[in-house]
Amino acid sequence: MVRVLALCLLISGCAPMAERECRVDSWYARGEQDGLMGWQPKLDLYASQCGSYQVQPSGQDYMAGWAAGASEYNTRVGGSKM
Repeated sequence: MVRVLALCLLISGCAPMAERECRVDSWYARGEQDGLMGWQPKLDLYASQCGSYQVQPSGQDYMAGWAAGASEYNTRVGGSKM
């Protein structure tokens, strides 16, 4: 079961983005979700994939969201420092 879930996550991480996915309401939320998953920033990948739709992700919003998500992920994985 774990292998199947890991495979699904891997495949979905490599699939090209659809135009509707590139036109997200919030690049901050997209970055936050990536950070919460423990992923490295994927801004370059998104820019490359969304370029064919003439969509440029907001790097500032994405990275701010990613930093917040990654911080939360690190707290959950590493535990509280209290």
